[in-house]
Amino acid sequence: MVYTSINNERIKSIKKLQNKKYRDLENKFFIESEHLVEEAYKSGCLETLIIDEKSNFKLDVDTIKVSEGVKRYLTELESPKEVMGVCNKKFGKITGNKILVLDGIQDPGNLGTIIRSSKAFNVDTIILSNDTVDLYNSKVIRASQGTLFNFNIIRGNLLELIPKLKELGYQIISTKVTDGCNIKDIATNHKISIIMGNEGNGVRKEILDLSEKYIYINMNKSVNSLNVAVATSIILYELDK
Repeated sequence: MVYTSINNERIKSIKKLQNKKYRDLENKFFIESEHLVEEAYKSGCLETLIIDEKSNFKLDVDTIKVSEGVKRYLTELESPKEVMGVCNKKFGKITGNKILVLDGIQDPGNLGTIIRSSKAFNVDTIILSNDTVDLYNSKVIRASQGTLFNFNIIRGNLLELIPKLKELGYQIISTKVTDGCNIKDIATNHKISIIMGNEGNGVRKEILDLSEKYIYINMNKSVNSLNVAVATSIILYELDK
């Protein structure tokens, strides 16, 4: 069977996953490209494989074929992919010695890049504030290149979670342009939690007040700040040495 109508109820329900409200309601999300689908499948997240009616791509999972018209209806890309999928969300928990906390990151490209860097430099858990961009935004997924499928990521109220991290023995360290120590001086032989802030405003004062130490990146004084994804990557690299 090939789905040929965009008015089909199953097709319409998949299309709705482009809306955050519906993703949250169903605890599912939509992905596009063979690479992302394969990564989702390997992680056990892939629920449904969606392929072009002429495609021979196969995985051992529920599969539907769609016409060119339906494929173009479902895609968020300028050029639709032959392989798409519906995935189930994963829910993580606090674990490991190195935790990255993101306070109000808004740009999906930044979040996706930060997830990739976190994987590259051996972060164990990422905690997203409730006002950080949706993890399952399609731009986040693409920017992460599928690394989010194999990562421990949770979302919550930082004012509640940070005290819990302290109770668990994590040192709470926030990034701050002034009054901080050089990242090179941070000891990494214990449980640490690094907090990165919003692109424009940095870490909120309420969060800074919960921190035990501040850090900064030593750089040319003519540059006021770095893109948060770049800054995060530098800090994580230094911590992983």
